[in-house]
Amino acid sequence: MRLLVIIGIVVIGITVAYFMSKDQLNERKLPVIQPKDLKAEMVNPELLKVGIGHRIGSFSFANQNGDTITLDDVKDKVFVVEYFFTTCGSICPVMTAQMTRVQSKFNGQEDLKILSFTVDPETDTVKVMRRYASKHKAVDGQWHFLTGEKDELYSLARNSFFVLKPAEAANLGDAGSDFIHTNNFVLVDKQQRIRGYYDGTSISEVNQLMDDIEILLKEK
Repeated sequence: MRLLVIIGIVVIGITVAYFMSKDQLNERKLPVIQPKDLKAEMVNPELLKVGIGHRIGSFSFANQNGDTITLDDVKDKVFVVEYFFTTCGSICPVMTAQMTRVQSKFNGQEDLKILSFTVDPETDTVKVMRRYASKHKAVDGQWHFLTGEKDELYSLARNSFFVLKPAEAANLGDAGSDFIHTNNFVLVDKQQRIRGYYDGTSISEVNQLMDDIEILLKEK
């Protein structure tokens, strides 16, 4: 009899602990990442002085279908951003495979978009991006492969997503100094605020990204 009581207490304790952990997970809040929270070398001094209130700036680029995609197209949406190029033979294929996992998990979710900006627009034309998107079974309307003017692409990377060091950006046009090669995925909420950075080559970090996307989709 005493053994049954002890077993019952243990089972109840485990059950309570499980649901408490689950509730804590559901209540977890993601930080709003501001320029002041990042390494100073990643942020323009002017933005670093402001420190708070950062939002993704406006943009206008062509996607793989030749459609113009702007910030308005992701208004009130959660979106994930990466910078890549189609001829990359190192980290980009791994990142694309991981982003395909994200798309698969949220396929049909209208409030989740994926934006893949090229860092090599001279090569990555609309036609090339369409071929790449088709190869990786990108869902039209959810996963946009974006190309346009290089200075605009890099300005957005530097001033909005903070994946390009200002010192590197200042050397645009100098041989060997004008190329972004980052493995970061950037998570942005419905208010155009950065909520997380994740290693796009890491299965575990992309798993965390997908968990965090679910949190943001539920945010009011």
